[in-house]
Amino acid sequence: MTWYVLQHKPAQGDRAVLHLQNQSIECFYPKIEIEKIQAGKRTQKLEPLFPGYIFVNLEQTDPMWAKLRSTRGVLRIVSFANRPAAIEDEVIVHIRGRLDQVSELGGIKSGQAVELDNGPFKGLEAVFLSYDGEERAVVLIQFMQTAQEVRVSLSNIRK
Repeated sequence: MTWYVLQHKPAQGDRAVLHLQNQSIECFYPKIEIEKIQAGKRTQKLEPLFPGYIFVNLEQTDPMWAKLRSTRGVLRIVSFANRPAAIEDEVIVHIRGRLDQVSELGGIKSGQAVELDNGPFKGLEAVFLSYDGEERAVVLIQFMQTAQEVRVSLSNIRK
């Protein structure tokens, strides 16, 4: 079987995947967790890696092709010269393999050990507590035999 690309209607990717899966069509709709700032606060949100597109795995002779266009949430089959655009299996395997790596590259997690590499606390080890707005972070350092919360610039933190 070969992978092909479908374009879904705006904000209906999950709906299209659900209806495709109900028809026993193998789908791949990669999503990654990203950080967004909403109302001054950092939030984690799951978003599609390829907004607007879903990958489906079908044979060219499969009778399901006739049903794709009428599936709820699906806008069209991506095609060139009136032929559906085929995607190599290796590309899909590569994307699947990299999804975990992409999510690991996200922000610093609470409780993670970091090192301060600039400013008055340069060289000190700290524990990351939380983000403080878009450009700063709250870290916990050992200073004068007590744990102190300090707000530092994100550019001064190294994992």
